[in-house]
Amino acid sequence: MLRVGQAAPEFTLPDADMEMVSLADYRNKRNVVLYFYAKDDTPGCTREAIDFSDLEDEFAELRTVVLGVSRDDCLSHGAFRDKHGLSVRLLSDADAEVCAQYGVLQEKEIEGVRRVGVARSTFIIDRHGLLRHVCYGVKAAGHAHEVLELVRRLRK
Repeated sequence: MLRVGQAAPEFTLPDADMEMVSLADYRNKRNVVLYFYAKDDTPGCTREAIDFSDLEDEFAELRTVVLGVSRDDCLSHGAFRDKHGLSVRLLSDADAEVCAQYGVLQEKEIEGVRRVGVARSTFIIDRHGLLRHVCYGVKAAGHAHEVLELVRRLRK
């Protein structure tokens, strides 16, 4: 598991429009809220994505970008974004390499079958690439507002 104060693991992933997005793109420019979620268009994941999108202007005022990551492909992300009018960038980690780097993969049992899935988790990364907040196993309801408050407390 990652810890506050560590350098955030670097990554480059495609977004819903198949444009490559790197953590390095934001270095010395913006803070990054990197949130991991299980699956496009499921109730909790939809609520979280809508909440983050609704707060986009407030995050932007704090020089912060919000990036959502799941194992869904780019086409799924595009359909999810368009269906719900989402403004957050959704990144595809189909091979789960970035999920593994951030320690968000978790074995779950669903209907008697054990599977590895993504545990809802959020990381706040400052402009210097350091982890300022590490939140594993979060609940979707109200989470975006909690994250906004944490970002507001970061030193400018």
